[in-house]
Amino acid sequence: MKKLLFVCLFLVIGIVSYSQVVNPVKWSFSSKKLDANTYEVHLTAMIDKGWHTYSQTTPEGGPVPTAISFTKNPLVSIEGKVKELGKMEQHHEPLFGVDVKQFSDKVDFVQVVKVKGSANTTVAGTIESMACNDKQCLPPSTEKFSVALK
Repeated sequence: MKKLLFVCLFLVIGIVSYSQVVNPVKWSFSSKKLDANTYEVHLTAMIDKGWHTYSQTTPEGGPVPTAISFTKNPLVSIEGKVKELGKMEQHHEPLFGVDVKQFSDKVDFVQVVKVKGSANTTVAGTIESMACNDKQCLPPSTEKFSVALK
């Protein structure tokens, strides 16, 4: 009976250890005031060594590109497109059959916004992204964000 209990305990520990969630991309969010009503919103991805995430402009047929959506806020207007600041790597990916655009280590997605009036408010939304290494790709994940504009 003790042997059976030991085997069961060993199996449970093994399964729990193996099924830990892999999260190679850590997000941080901040804002930078440019003038009285203009801000940069920074959505920064820190990427674990050996992993990468994809550009917003990765072509169809390839991995899931990063997609950033902003929640409507009547006090805020979105100015232009989200910029990608980081070392973009481009190469042909035989698995997908397309040229992919990816980032390793770190990428900063920057959106300029304007606040109407002088109210303190926030910019919120979601980021959908996919992470891969040389052996596997994780399913796309969605991260919510909220950044105070002060």
